[in-house]
Amino acid sequence: MRWRRKLLINGVGFMLTTGILVSLCVVKFFEGGWVTLLVTGLLIGLALRIKRHYSRTHSALRRLDDLVSVVEQNVLPNGANGSAAKPAPAFDPKGKTAVVFVNGFNGLGLHTLFTLIRMFPEVFKNFLFVQVGVVDAGNFKGTAELERLKEHIRGEVKRYVNYMQKNGFYAEGVAETGIDVVTEIGELAPGIMQRFPHAVFVGGQLVFPQDRWVDRLLHNYVVFALQRRLYQSGYPFLVLPIRV
Repeated sequence: MRWRRKLLINGVGFMLTTGILVSLCVVKFFEGGWVTLLVTGLLIGLALRIKRHYSRTHSALRRLDDLVSVVEQNVLPNGANGSAAKPAPAFDPKGKTAVVFVNGFNGLGLHTLFTLIRMFPEVFKNFLFVQVGVVDAGNFKGTAELERLKEHIRGEVKRYVNYMQKNGFYAEGVAETGIDVVTEIGELAPGIMQRFPHAVFVGGQLVFPQDRWVDRLLHNYVVFALQRRLYQSGYPFLVLPIRV
């Protein structure tokens, strides 16, 4: 019943605002009403183009997520470490550590991880997966909702840790929540560097077929903001391109 009540209220509001817009444009068409129609039409067209762009990007990201099914079979690409489960080694404080920023157990995070392994085979001995859940008005609806968000993040990070441990790597995970990813990771970085003194921070960045200003405007470039923040602290940061 609640959805019917909301539908009725929104429907009445839509009819009232539409009626006012049409009547004003008809009565005042030659006195500036045509400008209202033009601006409204342009805004609608812009909104439709933005929606189409995001729909195409979402489809491309779904293709990246096909890698999740491969991971569930416990196989690293290009023969890295093979497919057989191996015991995870002990923590090596002198070994190179890859601190990989992820946003869920998905295609982008897995492509970032596998690209790193292919580019630097047998370089990194330890892996630390870091995910920060953003708390905003859209998902903060009470203590229970916040706890569900934290539990979800911990579960996603744990999947990376379990996978790498099965393939013979030492792995840990960090799951946090905050209102800003860059600020939260900036506060976590000193502690991470203290525990892993030979750490390199790693993030994957989507690369579109054409580098257009509209893509830079519509998409979140958190990785570059993180890179600038950690560079200021003297921490190495590696950005890996992920083509879509």
